[in-house]
Amino acid sequence: MKLNRILAAGLLGMALFAASTADACTNFLFTKGATRDGSTMITYAADSHTLYGELYYRKAATYPAGTMFQVVDWDSGTPLIMIPQVAQTYSVVGNMNEHQLAIGETTYGGREELAKEIEGGIDYGSYIYLTLQRAKNAREAIQVLAGFMKDYPYHSEGESFSIADPNEVWILELIGKRQGTVKPELAKKLKYKYTDGAVWVARRIPDGYVSGHANQARITQFPQEGKKFQKAKGKGLHKVISSKHLDYLFEPEVECVYSDEVITYARACGWYDGKDEDFSFCDIYAPLTFSGMRGCDARVYAMFNRVAKGMQRYEKYAMGDANAERLPLWIMPDHKVDVHEVMNLMRDHYEGTSMDMTKDLGAGPFQCPYRWRPMGFELDGHTYIHERATSTQQTGFSFVAQCRSWLPDKVGGILWFGVDDTYSTVYCPMYCGITEIPECFRQGNGDMVTYSETAAFWLFNRVTNFVYSRYSDMIKDLQQVQDRLETSYIKDVQKFDDRAKQNDGEALTQLLNDFSGRQAKRMMKEWDQLDKFLLVKYMDGNIKKEKDGKFERTATGNAAFPSQPHYRQEWQRMIVKDHGDVIREK
Repeated sequence: MKLNRILAAGLLGMALFAASTADACTNFLFTKGATRDGSTMITYAADSHTLYGELYYRKAATYPAGTMFQVVDWDSGTPLIMIPQVAQTYSVVGNMNEHQLAIGETTYGGREELAKEIEGGIDYGSYIYLTLQRAKNAREAIQVLAGFMKDYPYHSEGESFSIADPNEVWILELIGKRQGTVKPELAKKLKYKYTDGAVWVARRIPDGYVSGHANQARITQFPQEGKKFQKAKGKGLHKVISSKHLDYLFEPEVECVYSDEVITYARACGWYDGKDEDFSFCDIYAPLTFSGMRGCDARVYAMFNRVAKGMQRYEKYAMGDANAERLPLWIMPDHKVDVHEVMNLMRDHYEGTSMDMTKDLGAGPFQCPYRWRPMGFELDGHTYIHERATSTQQTGFSFVAQCRSWLPDKVGGILWFGVDDTYSTVYCPMYCGITEIPECFRQGNGDMVTYSETAAFWLFNRVTNFVYSRYSDMIKDLQQVQDRLETSYIKDVQKFDDRAKQNDGEALTQLLNDFSGRQAKRMMKEWDQLDKFLLVKYMDGNIKKEKDGKFERTATGNAAFPSQPHYRQEWQRMIVKDHGDVIREK
């Protein structure tokens, strides 16, 4: 999501941290060779204090020649520009289309000169949803995005995109060019002519590897095509091409594509004068800051740390040490992950690291790993930060997009979709071939200031906000229901796949609609029961006793006297240190 840029006079370091984490997102990327079943997966948490959690749907359609499309900024709803519509668009469920193409994003902002939004152009959200309507696979998506960046101004800040299809996973990073940045004397020397648009680099994640990005640009140096590019097909084809040679994009050997002027533009602006081969996209267009490491790359480190041994070598970097060893763009996990593990990788508060959010005073007496905003503060002449973990309270929606090459597209693609905090959500299976969105996820069913009894977003927020009050106890009850539902969904999907792939046409569509709709209704029913159960069990800070799955009663039928466990000893010591002279028994 878009970053809010908050600059407070005299508190620049703190403000920059707040800016880079105010509305922030997390993406993890998994290639076929890194997963247990050979699927590709990308994850996305759309984190914003103003984003409502709902599942978008765009119906496939055909359009007559000459039809124009109004681009509307995803964040603000502001109309931007009109562009020609294509003759045929594809059906899109959330961030996955009917061909199993999935796209996620995180905003990194970038250089101050380039981070400002401009009037008109195409915004990053429209890049995603227009591309999903127009492309069938990852390479087509790159082609469509390259066209947008060449033909139209780019409206938004710097972005990282995750792009996945059933066979490949790519990361694409871009940043918009801006009027007034080019130095005339350098442009003349370089014979560079400025045009609106964006510069970019796209890299295929090597099979067997995993990657991630979380509001900090991740591509540093990248391979570049040779000076003598062989245009004859099949003769010395390079693995790397610039945008001049997009005709070769669909050759399977190609693993890196970049804007033809990604380096030249930086030279013309006076930002880079080194060798081409030493050029780093991130270091020039989004230089690292403390917040870029601690509030952003740290989330990628947390995922790497859970899938591979030896990642502690990067913890100093993740904690903001610019002199420490830098986090790589991708790593090879020490085991193959399955879809449930990927869901759980989106559930993280830095547990087991030096940044563990359950350990300090800010966690309160019940070890709640959440910190209310703002994230930075000044005290006694020093600035401090709260951690910004993968799991955060202000998530609108999140998903695990799973693409499976061995199944027909409309069956193979599943958007495991959840609303609210990733740690306490349930990832519900939405097949990419559905044409009806379940009521609990449907657009327009409530909004950020309109409560709806039938909206998953409000039900999950009601439960979660109660859980935060006695977290260490209540989260265990929530996780039991969460795990039971997700485990059951995964088994149900495996059985349903065999049935679904035997069908096609309207019969298949109806099967998919019915299945996804049933799972959503079941989730809502069980979460409503959980909501009531938690209220009964934890009312007034007490904990009612249970036996054989029921609340205990006395011999006369009354509720048994509840448990009243003490605060943890660490918290008691802090109370005594702060107020002991007053409350100590005399």
